[in-house]
Amino acid sequence: MVNYHLGQLPDLGSIPMPHESLLTPPPRNALPEIVTVSRLNQQVRMTLSSSFSLLWVEGEISNLARPSSGHLYFTLKDTGAQVRCAMFKSRNLGLRIRPENGMQVLVLARVGLYERRGEFQLTVERMENAGQGALQLAFEALKQKLNTEGLFDSGLKKPLPAFPHQLGIVTSPTGAAIRDILSILNRRFPTLPILIYPVPVQGEQAPGAIIQALHQADRRQECDVLILARGGGSLEDLLAFNDENVARAIAACKIPLISGVGHEIDFTIADFIADQRAPTPSAAAELISPDRNELLSKLSSHLKLIERLMRNQLEHLRQQLKWLQGRLGQQHPHQHMQQQSQRLDELERRLHQAIRIGFQSKTARLNTLTASLQQRTPRVRLVQTQAHHGQLQKRLYSAMAQLLKDRSHRLATQVQSLHAISPLATLSRGYAIVTRQSDQAIVRARNDVRSGSKIHIQLAQDRLAAIITDGATESMMKTPD
Repeated sequence: MVNYHLGQLPDLGSIPMPHESLLTPPPRNALPEIVTVSRLNQQVRMTLSSSFSLLWVEGEISNLARPSSGHLYFTLKDTGAQVRCAMFKSRNLGLRIRPENGMQVLVLARVGLYERRGEFQLTVERMENAGQGALQLAFEALKQKLNTEGLFDSGLKKPLPAFPHQLGIVTSPTGAAIRDILSILNRRFPTLPILIYPVPVQGEQAPGAIIQALHQADRRQECDVLILARGGGSLEDLLAFNDENVARAIAACKIPLISGVGHEIDFTIADFIADQRAPTPSAAAELISPDRNELLSKLSSHLKLIERLMRNQLEHLRQQLKWLQGRLGQQHPHQHMQQQSQRLDELERRLHQAIRIGFQSKTARLNTLTASLQQRTPRVRLVQTQAHHGQLQKRLYSAMAQLLKDRSHRLATQVQSLHAISPLATLSRGYAIVTRQSDQAIVRARNDVRSGSKIHIQLAQDRLAAIITDGATESMMKTPD
């Protein structure tokens, strides 16, 4: 029977069951759904893939095949069952073991179906020896636990110093890791002080010694960065760096820590907890130590830059000094007095010019006002008025003479006209005008007077008074009044 580890078999109730139409006969009037073999295998594969997560499966390898494609095909079996397995080239390139028939292994696989043959199979992602597999499972479980607690969060990582004052190395004093680290530091940064905390890096005593060294370094605060290092090895050899207590001691350490354990392909819990991981101990040394040659090159460049800046600054200060000396010469009291004297002369010249211009302007203004005043004097206006009065008088006399002439002519004309129609002219021809004395009414008929009435008779040259009698008129001569 095949053993399963970590991964859990799905609940049978969660596996999709065939549709009821496939289990019960269709009605007589309905045609059954026809499914091709390809479609059936495809649906079964999809059902298996979606129903099972990655599983750790333990068993014995048999029928191992290595075709030229680089893939591995084998059967994984135990005493009660077997299952076909396929491990593709992209996955088996990183294998630490060489699979052989009869080897007891632990594989991390996906459940699936090879559709072309309709064969149930496992697609293997990883493979370990059965003994190492238990360690790998424990590694994965601890990794998941610490990650869930947040100990892997990037926000907890402490920054590394750019130029450490003293480096602490927690490692075996006799291992290859310390020799590699010292060799790199001697080449790159030989002046860096180093303090070694000797600990065993393998065996039962290793976790406790590493924890004690970390606590000691944290308590003494002699170093501003630590390297936890060990050379490569199997999963059993790196067991101390996958210890939970060691991981928590690294997380509690206040000094920035670099993990340089094993080779590039080796990952330990310490790598995930540390503030920074280096793939090897040598890489950890390179990571914390600046390159001497690079520093010397940068220092030379900086010195040249400083020298150039100092020359530029000195030249600038020299120019500034020269300028200030010039200004000092310009600000000398004698020079200042000369400038003020020249300024005084200039102001005096401008004052005289302003007075002259002002006098000329005022004179011109006075002349203008005088001329205007002369034009507005009463004498001139009186002469003008008298002249105007004389002209008007002449015009009046002329107009009056003309008017009298016109009126005289008109009067003569009217007199002639009036004389032509005047009663006197009629009287001069022998006619007379008789009027009653009482009311001066003209007597036109006999009935206009009575006997004894007084009348006046107007002749051309004289006027007569008379009294009416019956049948005769008594008259008497009388000169006009």
